[in-house]
Amino acid sequence: MVSKLPLVGPSYAKRLAKLNINTIDDLLYHFPFRYDDYSLISDIARVHPGEIVSIKGQITSSTNAYTKTHKQIQKVVLSDSTGSIEAAWFNQPYLTRTLTTGIFVYLSGKVDFFGRKLTLFAPEYELVRNTPALHTGRLVPVYHETAGVSSKWIRSRINLILQTFTSSEFLPAEVVQQNQLLDYTTSLHQIHFPDNLEQAAKARERLSFEELFMLHLTALERKATWHKRQLSHRFKINQKLINKFIKQLPFVLTNAQYKAVNEILADLGKDQPMNRLLEGDVGSGKTIVAACAILTAFDNHTQSVIMTPTEILAEQHYANLSRLFSPFGLKVGLLTGSHKKVASDFDLIIGTHAILFKNNLFDELGLLIIDEQHRLGVEQRSQLLAQNQTPHLLIMTATPIPRTIALTIYSELDLSVLDELPTGRQTIKTWLVPPEKRDSAYQWIAKQISATKSQAFIICPLIEESASETMLSVRAVTTEFTKLKQIFPDFKLALLHGRLKSPEKNLILDKFKNGQIDILVSTPVVEVGIDIPGATIMLIEAAERFGLAQLHQLRGRIGRNDKPAYCLLFSDKHANPTTYKRLKSLETINIGMKLAELDLRLRGSGDLYGSQQHGFVNLKIASFENTPLVKASRLAAEATFENLESHPLLQDQLKKYKILEIKPN
Repeated sequence: MVSKLPLVGPSYAKRLAKLNINTIDDLLYHFPFRYDDYSLISDIARVHPGEIVSIKGQITSSTNAYTKTHKQIQKVVLSDSTGSIEAAWFNQPYLTRTLTTGIFVYLSGKVDFFGRKLTLFAPEYELVRNTPALHTGRLVPVYHETAGVSSKWIRSRINLILQTFTSSEFLPAEVVQQNQLLDYTTSLHQIHFPDNLEQAAKARERLSFEELFMLHLTALERKATWHKRQLSHRFKINQKLINKFIKQLPFVLTNAQYKAVNEILADLGKDQPMNRLLEGDVGSGKTIVAACAILTAFDNHTQSVIMTPTEILAEQHYANLSRLFSPFGLKVGLLTGSHKKVASDFDLIIGTHAILFKNNLFDELGLLIIDEQHRLGVEQRSQLLAQNQTPHLLIMTATPIPRTIALTIYSELDLSVLDELPTGRQTIKTWLVPPEKRDSAYQWIAKQISATKSQAFIICPLIEESASETMLSVRAVTTEFTKLKQIFPDFKLALLHGRLKSPEKNLILDKFKNGQIDILVSTPVVEVGIDIPGATIMLIEAAERFGLAQLHQLRGRIGRNDKPAYCLLFSDKHANPTTYKRLKSLETINIGMKLAELDLRLRGSGDLYGSQQHGFVNLKIASFENTPLVKASRLAAEATFENLESHPLLQDQLKKYKILEIKPN
């Protein structure tokens, strides 16, 4: 544990936990996000205004003083053999007790005029010792911090670890040589305390490669383990039944849907468990594809489960699938926190994590479907799969995932992609509305609702970067709701957020669906599982707070009838060029995969799948947008995995390696 380090007690351990640092390895892998270049070491007489320099000298004066505005200022005079220079700090009175007259120090910072004197203002300081400098006179690493834990403190603790750090290279020698990587120990020293920027870049490449390599190996190991599982039921495929089901649908399947159905049926006919990811854009028809698998399980006298992250999505699936399956005698049950009773003779059970707490629920589980799997923790999936015989597994997601990322984090899964929208589905007209046109936009919305008898969503973002709604978020959306009732006095408005109890949510949604509500003001709780055919307008406040993938999913709640649909993006901030380009792209791009790839290029994977977007994998240093490194690490991992038993050090490292998956909500 990190608390075993000198000068790290329980208090610091709690602070470090906020940075996800719990062990010494976690601290060692807490990498700097930039470096301050204090490597220019200069004599005092040679410094010039505007330079960032490091100076070694003796303090000849140390005083507390006050400015004309009564601010406290700390001043020291530093001298070397060529001259003297003043350094100053505001409101840090303890400094004069540390930087006392007579001691030798390094000062690093920017030289500028303070009054008429050349001064180092608020420089970094470090006492001169025999050991190399950490905080001055070099490329100085800067880390993500938290209250009570500064970069300076982190540097000193990491340096302490590295002084006694010994470890053998665990990557195979041929992998290191073929990819021209630095060795393990050198990389850790150079990422934290680099000799120069070139060495820092080489260290970053090695550690990024290592992270992706371990990610690929872990996925390959999971895939191999899955293939060893004993299948609970091998299905016979009744193509006539599937054709009959498809024929009675009120619409025609797309080519992509037919392809996905055939891939899934082929899996179900094999003697090993299916392990497939079905990725489809908002409204692409994933549920119908899954229904064909459920019908096959039913025809083989086994039960199916659909597990969802929210009650709203569970209830949506329950309503749709009950209607679709009624001609076939397939019994559908619903099990959530609000619907806790379910008949024992079900063929399909749809529910949230409440399913996990119902003992002896399944007699013959043949198919497990997980919807929006990145919102459900690995522990939850494991509970449903913790048995000697394994059901077929189908994972569905509407979140657009660039292929580079999908092939990395889901490389143990077979992939089916629905990249076509059903015939007749409306293209949603999207506009980025400048702040000065806000009032005009409100007037336009009012006219549209009146003229076309349609409905509107108004979405307010979560105030805090969190997957769950805080009371702060609820207060914010409640305040906005009060304002909007004054802006739209002639219409019926309702408020929806995640803190409402389920019966209250359902009542609001039922009223909205039945046309009793004109405008629904909501947090992003409506992102998935809401189907309101009469809604043709969506207004999204503070659009810059959302990723493109989430904005695309939100606007997918509208345009579900034959009327034109409109999405208005509001942003009160003066958008920087990147933000403006991101949001404007929604006006012309209607395909989720393309938007996700654009977001990946513009913002990076960390922002694309950050906390708001329920991150898939928290990469510490690697980047999914570095496609050459992703490919190189995948090829190396595939070659190594074939002979993994001959690399014991790598096996030990693999046991310690953990993929940080999303925890349950």
